[in-house]
Amino acid sequence: MSEQHPGDTPAKGTTRRRALKLGAVGAAAVVSIRPALAQTNASILTCEIPVPDEGRAGSYIAPDGSVVPAGTPGAFAPAGARFKGEDVKRAINGGQLPGVDSERSKAYVNYIRRLQRGTSGFTCFASLQMPRG
Repeated sequence: MSEQHPGDTPAKGTTRRRALKLGAVGAAAVVSIRPALAQTNASILTCEIPVPDEGRAGSYIAPDGSVVPAGTPGAFAPAGARFKGEDVKRAINGGQLPGVDSERSKAYVNYIRRLQRGTSGFTCFASLQMPRG
């Protein structure tokens, strides 16, 4: 037998039960989605971006972020290691990439900002740009 409150019609009692059931389902969904978001955020911060990408390894990076032939005056040698998403995010927000001086960091960040779909590191960079809730 359904529990009826004063002033409830049978339809209103059914609606209340339905709302309670939906609320329980919604709470379960929130509990299961949050760990997935936390895991996604962690993987974004640990993804890696090579400078330059493997297809242009050995090329130098100009101050504007363009890829130029090795030995180009004023350009910087390739990074010795890949940069973690966390470090890139910090550098994009005014910090500096680890292990390099300020000018080199700016050039590398300019390179990263110019990454195109299909280039190694693009997915990592694109995911850093997504707003997180």
